[in-house]
Amino acid sequence: MEKAIVKTDIQISLPSGCYGRIAPRSGLAAKHFIDVGAGVIDEDYRGNVGVVLFNFGKQDFEVKKGDRIAQLICERIFYPELEEVQALDDTVRGTGGFGSTGQN
Repeated sequence: MEKAIVKTDIQISLPSGCYGRIAPRSGLAAKHFIDVGAGVIDEDYRGNVGVVLFNFGKQDFEVKKGDRIAQLICERIFYPELEEVQALDDTVRGTGGFGSTGQN
């Protein structure tokens, strides 16, 4: 597996109260085994937007100018009021982690 950060030469101004999420494009993954890593753009960021790409294929993949390698999803930011507590309420799930709720 190879990893690269691709600079897009794109700068954006997100709407107030939103952040940008860099998401993969399904065709890139299906055809070339290329996936997009986690990417969050804060609403006050004004720099060059970068995209983290992972190549899970056996062949090199060259990104050319104009290639659509990712998509931007704008989402509202919710800032809940957080409160520190001494203990949490019990739930049926409890501390069960990955795979703990699956039946198959």
